[in-house]
Amino acid sequence: MNKTFVTKMPNHIGAFLKASRCFAGLGINITRVSYNKAVDSHMLFIDAEGTESQLEKATEELAAIGYLQSEEDSRSVVLMEFKLRDVPGSVTSVLELISDFNFNITYISSQENGTEYQLFKMGLVVSDHDRIKEFVEEAKKLCEVRLIDYNHADKVYDNSLFYNTFVEEISSAMDISADFRDELMINTNLAMQMLDETGVSPYRTFDSISRFAELLALSRDSNFEPRITVHYISDQTVITLIEPPCGSNTAIIRSGDDYLFIDSGYACYEKEMVSLFRRLIPDYGNIRKEIFVTHADLDHCGLLDLFDKVYASAASARCMKLEYDGENGYREINPLHKPYVRICKALTSYKPVSPDKVEIVGEDRKINSPIERTGSLDIGELHFELYEGSGGHLGGESVLIDRQHRIAFTGDIFINLKDMTVRQSEYNKYAPILMTSVDTDKALCAVERAALFSLLDKGTWQIFGGHGGKKEHTV
Repeated sequence: MNKTFVTKMPNHIGAFLKASRCFAGLGINITRVSYNKAVDSHMLFIDAEGTESQLEKATEELAAIGYLQSEEDSRSVVLMEFKLRDVPGSVTSVLELISDFNFNITYISSQENGTEYQLFKMGLVVSDHDRIKEFVEEAKKLCEVRLIDYNHADKVYDNSLFYNTFVEEISSAMDISADFRDELMINTNLAMQMLDETGVSPYRTFDSISRFAELLALSRDSNFEPRITVHYISDQTVITLIEPPCGSNTAIIRSGDDYLFIDSGYACYEKEMVSLFRRLIPDYGNIRKEIFVTHADLDHCGLLDLFDKVYASAASARCMKLEYDGENGYREINPLHKPYVRICKALTSYKPVSPDKVEIVGEDRKINSPIERTGSLDIGELHFELYEGSGGHLGGESVLIDRQHRIAFTGDIFINLKDMTVRQSEYNKYAPILMTSVDTDKALCAVERAALFSLLDKGTWQIFGGHGGKKEHTV
């Protein structure tokens, strides 16, 4: 079992050592630590792994420590990296050595990486640099040690950013519950730490999250103004494309008396989308509501509870079930994507759909080519060939192709970047910053996109991507 402890870090020698001894004494393994004095001089985030009873006991002991705030230390900082075995208590001996040398800790960053070791980066506040050499020699007896950027280790950040104030401001804009606020704080910190490791300044991370939340809030209620276009396929079939300012497109296919929705957008726009559905479909309350999910990203799956039946590939169904069971979905397995996804879930009040509503379409098998046909899906006079990509954007990604009417629904394997509204373009700036890439494998996604277009016969096609307007494409 894993838990993130959000604690107040006393600004004195040995403060983190006390917490480490608490965890080590209970047999709990620390899997991530984040503390950055320049961002928040007292907030310490500790991810720990143990049994439920161990973690409950740790909560009690940390609450009893009674940390006190003290004045900031203005001495210089040396950034060091310690290669430690990924076992309970491994960091304790290093912390004891730091305490023996009377060095204060101004920065901590660590993350498990799937190996038997963790790399702990620590900024040590020192006044006597002659003691650094002596300290390193002693530390090498415990583990591998490396000095990083000795002369420029002390980073300059915007000291006005504090987690509690930051989370309070963006939570009030989106009416977020207390539980979601804790998730938001934890994952804002995790995003800051992950991106800081890649060279993105904390200021840019916090600013991007703030602006992302602001865009979500500005697009609610009377400001929810999606671009809506209607595309007549035949006398029997019409497609209505809804492009909200934030989140995925939603397409409504009406063929004869049958309806099929493609993707659903964010959960935070439920009231606005239902009102829109009722306006576009006069008999909305009486129709059977079925939806096809192109992939299991939460901006495509936020409103699935509104539907009687959810069609998805086997891989997408597995991803949604993982989330329903409280496990990490495909995005969250990727450490670079996890913070952004968790932030989105908090900001949009996302709830996974019950597996009872999900019906798998297409074969459940490994995809060995960039894109392969796995089955079919029909609605009215439309006969879609079902294809599955190999996971460049996200595992389970699906494409629908109707050759007779030359229609393709591509999900996010293809998005129409050249035809977006101003707000769509603004919204789409922030995921690449906070995730480093919207794709699981950007190069593979490009190969899949080329393979997708190679499947199209001669003629003019109407291509409906996951974001942006319809694209007309002539082969």
